[in-house]
Amino acid sequence: MSDDSQDALRSITRKPGLQIWTINNMKMVPVPVKAFGNFFEGDCYIVLYKRGSSQSADIHYWIGRLSSQDEQGAAAIFVTQLDEHLGGSPVQYREVQGYESARFRSYFKNGLIYKKGGVASGFNHVDTNAYNVLRLLHVKGRKHVTATEVEVAWSSFNTGDIFLLDMGKAIVQWNGPHSNRREKLKAVLVAQDIRDRERGGRAQIGVVDGGDERDSPELMKVITTVLGPKPGHLKDPTPDDVSNKSAHSGNASASWIRVCFSQDCYILDQGGSSVMVWKGKQASQAERREALNRAVGFIKAKKYPPNTTVEVMTEGGESAMFKHLFKSWKDKGQTKGLGTTYSTGKIAKVDQTRFNTMELHARPQLAAHHRMVDDASGDVKVWRIENLELAEVNPRSYGQFYGGDCYLVLYTYQRAGQQRYILYMWQGRRATKDEITACAYQAVNLDNKYNGAPVQVRVVMGKEPQHFLAIFKGKMIIYEGGTSRSGVDTPEPPIRLFQVRGTTEFNTKATEVPGRASSLNSNDVFLLKTDRLCYLWYGKVRVSLCLMCFLQGCSGDERVVMEGQEPAEFWVALGGKAPYMFSVMNPLHSPRLFECSNQTGRFRMTEVDDFAQDDLDEEDVMLLDSWQEIFLWVGNFANQKETKEAWNSAQEYLRMHPAGRDPDTPIIFIKQGHEPLTFTGWFNAWDPLKWSVSPSAERAACDIKSTVQSGFNGFV
Repeated sequence: MSDDSQDALRSITRKPGLQIWTINNMKMVPVPVKAFGNFFEGDCYIVLYKRGSSQSADIHYWIGRLSSQDEQGAAAIFVTQLDEHLGGSPVQYREVQGYESARFRSYFKNGLIYKKGGVASGFNHVDTNAYNVLRLLHVKGRKHVTATEVEVAWSSFNTGDIFLLDMGKAIVQWNGPHSNRREKLKAVLVAQDIRDRERGGRAQIGVVDGGDERDSPELMKVITTVLGPKPGHLKDPTPDDVSNKSAHSGNASASWIRVCFSQDCYILDQGGSSVMVWKGKQASQAERREALNRAVGFIKAKKYPPNTTVEVMTEGGESAMFKHLFKSWKDKGQTKGLGTTYSTGKIAKVDQTRFNTMELHARPQLAAHHRMVDDASGDVKVWRIENLELAEVNPRSYGQFYGGDCYLVLYTYQRAGQQRYILYMWQGRRATKDEITACAYQAVNLDNKYNGAPVQVRVVMGKEPQHFLAIFKGKMIIYEGGTSRSGVDTPEPPIRLFQVRGTTEFNTKATEVPGRASSLNSNDVFLLKTDRLCYLWYGKVRVSLCLMCFLQGCSGDERVVMEGQEPAEFWVALGGKAPYMFSVMNPLHSPRLFECSNQTGRFRMTEVDDFAQDDLDEEDVMLLDSWQEIFLWVGNFANQKETKEAWNSAQEYLRMHPAGRDPDTPIIFIKQGHEPLTFTGWFNAWDPLKWSVSPSAERAACDIKSTVQSGFNGFV
């Protein structure tokens, strides 16, 4: 291994999260956090994702469609070295531009942006606050979005997709007349992400609906100034041409192929939809290093498409999807699976020490890897939006956020002897449209007060980034609704129940859930706060590392309660015993969520990785596989054809599953707003009121559009 390779591997952080490198002159070069999600078509990338709740990790190597064979070969070599450095436990994935796995896409919530060129062409990653830009992005996708840089011309447009004209100081979104509501919302989020990360929050966004261009004459003037007069006819929409690998992965027949390079290495071929490589621990180092290349050779020999998914894993570090293909796979100390005894794979030791601030400043790549600009020990100032103005929050209440409010959090830290700023805009789920708009307006005022220096970050309730959580030292509390505004007499409820998640002070938070027994979950930790004392309740299948005994009003009277040993007063406080989610989440058969939709013109099932309640699309049917049961969740705006196709597909899914699933596995049909506990328990902090006011996507789209449009006319 070269010295450069060793330096790159030594710089790897042991903290959870995402780390990305590009291949530059056959070396691994860190990609700055602000550029995450941006991929040059002429380059190859290595993406490492480490989970916070365990020591497991995934390694992806991404191949741009115009990358060279040398770069692809170098990326494969570095992936093998990285895997060995981490003890052989990570699962390796080969990703091809335009055909990325659902797991890979899930890391980039605001979508993937494909840029022209690459390192060899002299292109560099994002230069924050640079305005010398002119590009056109073709945005596709409803769940996982991609934005591809195309020729800046009307000939690139079609009537079914969305296009972003990025001019540096202004971004104009043009919505095709046949694009749908969710696609428009996703595209706005892409535009906002570009504004916040690449322009430091100082670019204006405008939206034009292709079917109603007369309603936006000034924005159309901007577009035609750049592109020229709009032609009388644009291309018809084209369906997504990415094959649905996620659906195939559940239905394709799986077969073992014994390959010649080692009796301890195997290839599992899922009928061409994906290829998995299993490496036995007794295989030689040379054989293990060749596993990935052999898989690629196997794909060529079978004449499968070059974008066929490849996963490589080591004995003891098998992925959940791999185990999902075996009906009775067993781990550690049992003799099932491949007929040998398994033990948990080793991974490099997780460093639980605090950040070394000086080291982060001296080595910016570490800050990028941690997704932390520092150790979160800087100065914090918090304001709440009150009567559309800023009201300072008492420092004693820092870390407490109410779902009915919006907040501005200004974080100040030192770097190279200079003051640096990050301005977070936190938006509560129950905040009004006026408050969200006022929050954005006041953020601009604060930005001007500091001469444009703050980096602005929009934070939606429940989606807080790690640095934001770290600022509050593990004591962040999110109240579901209500407000902390002065003069508002909100009676304190007799009890409050919080779901606690996190492993360190850098990632812990408590989220309020309905105060009743049905909110409990055997897989999690909860804190029940009454007017007399606090109970810290933990389920039988998880003992939290963060016991959250610091909640206000809980000093000295905390009582730890294990599931099954609750005192009578515990149940009295919750209004009596009631059924709750008690199924043990089997790590060998993790729940899987699929979106079932025919909005592209044909019925497709697309897997949603790392899913949450927000991923339930009101316009579609969703399939949740908990192994013991299959749930079909029907959104309020799903059409009848989708519902019928989803029912048939659920039966086909069971019948064709490679693990030989019981075809009589219960299929449970439920409608939006009427979800049983056995369904909601698979989602963290389920919100029973989410759809009780108005359709979430429609409201969000309305709020965002009004916010981004405000002030744009002044620029035009």
